[in-house]
Amino acid sequence: MTLAHAESLMRDVPDFPKPGIIFKDIAPMLQDGVALRAVNAALAEQIAALKPDILVGIESRGFLFAAPVACDLGIGMALVRKPGKLPFKKVRQEYSLEYGTDVVEMHTDAIAPGQRVVVVDDLLATGGTAAAAGALVSGVGGVLAGYAFAVELAFLNGRTRLEGAPVVALFKY
Repeated sequence: MTLAHAESLMRDVPDFPKPGIIFKDIAPMLQDGVALRAVNAALAEQIAALKPDILVGIESRGFLFAAPVACDLGIGMALVRKPGKLPFKKVRQEYSLEYGTDVVEMHTDAIAPGQRVVVVDDLLATGGTAAAAGALVSGVGGVLAGYAFAVELAFLNGRTRLEGAPVVALFKY
């Protein structure tokens, strides 16, 4: 099975979550085990080239890619979550949205100082959440080795918020 097959399973959902937005739905691709395996293998190959010591998965769909890729690479995975979800000491990062702000958190001991980290998520849109995760990594002493995504909405220019580290994405729209 190829990445082209995996990409063919993704669908556009118009007017979600609000009118005028075309949502890239990865659910059909996730439901196809062969396609999902191909996507995770391709991500693992590209992420391996960045030589990470650990991956950071962003809640919640980033977990779906970070965990199996971390297993394939024989490394660990740390979590970046929405507020109130982590039980231990944490650091937080606020970031801008189109209208307002949001926050993500990570355990203070999730990344050891000097560890090379790749931040993983399902989709790169405006880059706010990924940039916030990268700031958390740097804030606890990690070395930001790159960012990896299954899908990139290139027309939203999210890469511009992630300058300073390589960005890989399998499917670009």
